[in-house]
Amino acid sequence: QVQLVESGGGLVQPGGSLGLSCAASGFTFSSYVMGWYRQAPGKQRELVAAIRTGGSTNYADSVTGRFTISRDNAKNTVYLQMNSLKPEDTAVYYCNAKWRWYDYWGQGTQVTVSS
Repeated sequence: QVQLVESGGGLVQPGGSLGLSCAASGFTFSSYVMGWYRQAPGKQRELVAAIRTGGSTNYADSVTGRFTISRDNAKNTVYLQMNSLKPEDTAVYYCNAKWRWYDYWGQGTQVTVSS
């Protein structure tokens, strides 16, 4: 059974930092491209960051320089370190795993940036 379980969301003040984790199980984690997406109220879900099997990464322009995605294949876990958070980063953040036609999603974790 495939599972992606996100953790680490919460409330943080503008300028603060937060780290998200996504623990994966039920598939060959090291073979998958792992990504973080987010969806704010009234907006479409958007890609925040992705990391490929070889470790290369890409980021949305809005988070470049502030967010860092990483993966630990030994722990079947992908991380998103978020620094210098802004109110516009407020959203539900989803973990995603992709390989060929396989596409798995976590349940999401809320991140709220507010003073």
